[in-house]
Amino acid sequence: MTVEELQNICKKLPGVVQDIKWESHLCFNVGDKMFLITSPDDVPITASFKMLPEEFEVLVSKPGFAPSRYLAKHHWIAVENINRLSKKEWEKYILQSYQLIASKLSLKLRKKLKII
Repeated sequence: MTVEELQNICKKLPGVVQDIKWESHLCFNVGDKMFLITSPDDVPITASFKMLPEEFEVLVSKPGFAPSRYLAKHHWIAVENINRLSKKEWEKYILQSYQLIASKLSLKLRKKLKII
């Protein structure tokens, strides 16, 4: 997997905007809320995303995955190398993270972003 492939998955989702935060993190947002954080300058490339609580416990127990610093209490997981997940798994987890974040947006904003 590459950052470009992650970008392509994210770009297919309605209302997604990307920006740089903390000088070197490429973040993907919906309604100004992050759903995927990547570190393209790291070697290997790392990423973090929000998960369902039950899946968080399973994935965090596997090698190469850890609770995301500062965001673990909200069930964000850190992946030490984006190649630890297949494209199909990335598609699943990115969509899931996007949906978890988008579901917290106001109805008015979701309509504006064409999420509903």
